[in-house]
This record gives sequence, C-alpha cells and structure tokens, in this order.
Amino acid sequence: MIEQLTPPAVRRGAPAARSRRSVLLAALSALALGAACAPPRPDRGAATTAAPAAPVTAAFRDDAFLDTLERRTFDFFWETTDPRTGLAHDRYPTKSFSSVASVGFALTAYPVGVERGWVTRQQARDRVLTTLRFFWNAPQGEARSGVTGHKGFYYHFLDFANGHRFAQVELSTIDTALLLAGMLFCREYFDGADAGEQEIRRLADSIYARVDWRWALDGQPTVSMGWRPDPAQHQDARGFITSRWQGYNEAMLLYVLALGAPTHSLEPAAWEAWTRTYKWDRFHGQEFVQFAPLFGHQYSHVWIDFRGIRDAYMREKGIDYFENSRRAVLSQRAYAIANPGGWRGYGERAWGLTASDGPLDSTLVIDGQRRTFHTYWARGAGTDEINDDGTIVPTAAGGSVAFAPEVVVPALKAMRADYGDDLFGRYGFLDAFNPTLRTPGPRLQHGRIVAGKAWIDGDYLGIDQGPIVAMIENYRSDLVWRTMRKSPYVVRGLCRAGFTGGWLEGKCQ
Repeated sequence: MIEQLTPPAVRRGAPAARSRRSVLLAALSALALGAACAPPRPDRGAATTAAPAAPVTAAFRDDAFLDTLERRTFDFFWETTDPRTGLAHDRYPTKSFSSVASVGFALTAYPVGVERGWVTRQQARDRVLTTLRFFWNAPQGEARSGVTGHKGFYYHFLDFANGHRFAQVELSTIDTALLLAGMLFCREYFDGADAGEQEIRRLADSIYARVDWRWALDGQPTVSMGWRPDPAQHQDARGFITSRWQGYNEAMLLYVLALGAPTHSLEPAAWEAWTRTYKWDRFHGQEFVQFAPLFGHQYSHVWIDFRGIRDAYMREKGIDYFENSRRAVLSQRAYAIANPGGWRGYGERAWGLTASDGPLDSTLVIDGQRRTFHTYWARGAGTDEINDDGTIVPTAAGGSVAFAPEVVVPALKAMRADYGDDLFGRYGFLDAFNPTLRTPGPRLQHGRIVAGKAWIDGDYLGIDQGPIVAMIENYRSDLVWRTMRKSPYVVRGLCRAGFTGGWLEGKCQ
C-alpha cells in the first residue's frame, strides 16, 4: 500500500542542470556537516558476513556478459553522440543538453571500440578529430552567452544546437578535467604518423595548455569548483563558486592534471592542501578515505593507474588509492547486505549507491512506513554521510569492476537476470532502479514503475555510462591505464604530487 504525503518538488529552470550542480555542492559540503546530518548507523564499523566471492580466472575476465555490457555501453556513445561536433548527451533518450564530462568519457570509449573491433581506427580517429576541432575552435570569453568556455575551462553543460553555454550553468573545473582526460588519452592512443593522428596530438596539447589552473585557485590553496559570469548564490564577488575541491572525491584527477600542465600549472602545495582535508574512517568492516558516493572512488581511476604508487598520505596508511577504492566498494556491498534502512531488494544481488536519477521528490507511506525519495541525488554511504532512498545504481558496481571483480560481476549479472529487459536495454543498464517503489500510483518525475518489480529509470546518463565501459576494459586489458602511463603530463602531475613506486619508478626526476 502506498500513500503519498507530499507532492513532487517543483524545480525551476532545467531540472537536470539544477540537480547536478546541487550534487557537486552537496558532496563537498557533506564533509563539513559530517555525521550530524546522517541517520543513525550503529553498525557502521561492523564486518558483514556474505557468501564467498567468485574466483577471478581468465575465463571470468572473458565472460560473455562483460562483452555484451561493454559493447552496449560503448554503443551509447558511438550512436548517440553528435557526429558533426562530438558533443555527447548528458542523458538519453530524454532530450537534453550536452555534458562536457560525457564528452570526455565518449573520447575514452572510442579507442576501446577500436581495440574490440567494433569500429575502425580511422572511424574513431575521425570522430576524435571532429571533437577536438570543435572544442579548440569554440568561442571563449567572459560573456554570459554565446561562448563555450573561458580561461581554457568549459561550461558544465552546452546547448546541443550551437555548443554554447546552456542556461546559467557554471564554468566547471571538474567537468573540464574529465573532458581533458579523455582528450589526453586519445593523444597517447593515436600515436601514428598520418596527418589526422598528428593533428589529434597537436589539438590535445593546445587545448590542455590553454587552461589557466592558477586563475581557478582565486588566491586560495585549493581549486574553486567553478565560476560564473553572472551573479548567483554561493559565489564570491569575482564570480568564483565558494565551494572548493577538498575532502576526497573525483577531483584527484583534476589536481594531477593541474600539477602536470605545461602552462599555468599549480604548485605541489595544492596537493598537500587537498590531502589535508581527507577523512580516514572505518565503515562496514573497511578502513579507507571516506567519500560516500562511489563515483568519487571511480572517476580518477578511469584514466590513472594508481596500483602500486603512493603519495605521502597513502605511504603513511600503507595502501594505495586503488586499494582505497576497493575497500570503498566492499564497504558499500556490506552496507547493502546489512541493509540498515530496510529497503527492498538490497543484498549481494543488488547493491551500489552513487549520484544518479531517482523516481520523484516526495515522501510516501509504503507498508505503513514513511519513505522519502529523491530525483537526481548524490546517493552514497559512508561515515561522512548516508544518502539512501532505496535507489540502486548499476554504475556504482559497473564502474567498480576493476576494483573487486569477484563481487561486482556476479552482482551485475544478477541485476540483469532479476530485472531483465526492463533494466538492461539497448545501451546496457538504465541509470537506476528502486525495488522499494514497485506499486504504480505515485506521480513520477523520471522513469516508470514496473508492477511488482521496481521503479526503473527511462534514461541512460553519459557520466554513468562512461565508467562502465572504461573500467571493464581496464579490468580486461589495462588499455586506458597502460596508455595513460605514457602521458608525460600525467607522469609529471603524479611526480609533483609526491607519488613514488610501482610503474612510476625512475620516471620522477
């Protein structure tokens, strides 16, 4: 039985844009709010007993299911990206703007398609060239409209029709970093002598060198989350967003690229300021640097191989960042098995919380219990916060394949088996589903309710599709990692951040 207590929240302007920006701000402000804002979690340090994990063998890595999932997710980028500009959708099939972070993931997917034989090298080269030419030639400046970026950075969302700033979104430092990572991967992958591949390398160098990382500091030790040319809340007199990249999250990539840049690079002190804001804690049997949504433990690892290399912080802890992410994944799985919130469907077969779509902004009474649901939200579980409304996000597991394949792959297979074609469609997993909300009736803002099963989203999101295809390939062949290990910019950034050991041995002068 379902009773709706509150109407869906009314969002002003573009729903996805507003909620996505809120995720960025909320994720960082959670570090200040801490445990005071999270629900009680008496079991937060308890180890959870689960069934034995599947052994990882060569056959396990070559599983046909991974072929299907990787191919369908690759096809999302290949088939829906605008071939005239290279702009990739924020979401699909709902009509939306382009996300520059999605473009970064698309660029990363194209060489995967080449290596797997899904597209030719020439096809991928031409798509990459189109994309890089667009971003190099797109207008930059301080104007409020009619431009794509400023100071080398790009606006979070771009209008599909012309590639200019969408609405009043921010100039995003992190989304620019994700875009650049895809470009730099292509720079290393397309290493041939033909004119097209040489142009890819020149354009990637030029776009990267144009970014003014020092400007983004705005006189502070850490980088601002972004800038706007027009007045808005949460920004200073110069237009910079007052929230900064600190704590621990996906901005590890941003700092590596900012330290490694050939021009306008940050000093190593920025990395020290970043790591001083970490929170090390224990959650569901695992000790690691806390960040509740799993995307913060995935994004940087898409492009950078952190296995066996350590900065000063991790040398003190005795692990590396790869192991840190593995522990975060295992703790989330254990949290789902313990299921302190009593949500339907949680367990070994379905788990994973990260920023994603959700069904509606409303409180309902389900089987006599009040349940509050959200649309786009930074879902996650850790000692810094617990944001959980029963919505499970396949990319939380799918983007974690390389960290813990023995538990991730069986869960992904189970989610497909249990929810079938309702969840697993043309481009792989739809963005999210919620088994607690399985009785039709409430007015939804996204997706549909499959009676007796779950609420299931109707869209694929580019920034959630990207980690799935890239991290499956990293798990299977190390493609992105071994290619990016050749990047002089990544090497320089890691060295200046104080990383040593492993594959970096002898590379830091």
